[in-house]
Amino acid sequence: MSQHAERPIILTSLDDQQGLIVSLTDELAMLVSDTELEVSRVDLETLVGHLLYVEQINDFINLTRITDLHDALVLHILDSLLFGLLTHESEGRFLDMGTGAGFPGIPFHVLTNLSGVLLDSVGKKVKAVAAIADALHLDGLQFAHARVEHYAGDHKGEFAHVMARAMASLPILIEYATPLLKQDGSLLVSKGQLDSQELEAGLRAAEICGLTLNQHISFDLPRDLGHRELLSFVKTAEPSLKLPRAAGVAKRKPLA
Repeated sequence: MSQHAERPIILTSLDDQQGLIVSLTDELAMLVSDTELEVSRVDLETLVGHLLYVEQINDFINLTRITDLHDALVLHILDSLLFGLLTHESEGRFLDMGTGAGFPGIPFHVLTNLSGVLLDSVGKKVKAVAAIADALHLDGLQFAHARVEHYAGDHKGEFAHVMARAMASLPILIEYATPLLKQDGSLLVSKGQLDSQELEAGLRAAEICGLTLNQHISFDLPRDLGHRELLSFVKTAEPSLKLPRAAGVAKRKPLA
């Protein structure tokens, strides 16, 4: 084996952390109770397990900069679950663009039971998230290592939902998602900050891409940990240009 070969991802059982799991699950249940979401105790424990596995892997693969577990309950798990406020569909596959440590894809899958693909351009992150999903015995998830523009070229119109969290500006996200969406499919976006200029640019890009703003929800995270603007766009028409454009063009020459 080459000395440069990647370290295999071997996860340690969480059996000896049951006390911590119970405590964090109680805390997460309180956080979720202040929203309109309904999540079972079993599912909350699964989401806490996801977080603890991320903590394990973070020791040798940088999956997240958020290392305080209590903050992570809000900034990763609750933040991801908020995508459930934007959709009530019970059918169709989803794509998580830029999944990183599996957020929001894994919590969204646990919440909705929808099947989906977790995509990232960093291979070691995809490998780590796949290992976590396997340890949690999650079915219905696939994992892809690719740039979103390349992936879209081979998977046009395959998804009922495409989602993104803290990935790029709104016009870029709209352009990325459009070729991946089915007709009447939805782009789900969470933004920490969304000024009027970015929103207006996003709406112009949406018009070019054949998307229509469907929902816009403002949400203050608990414990003064931030603010979220949640938006959903529905694909109502065909885009007025050929998508996807070549890799990197969306960022260099945004539509709006």
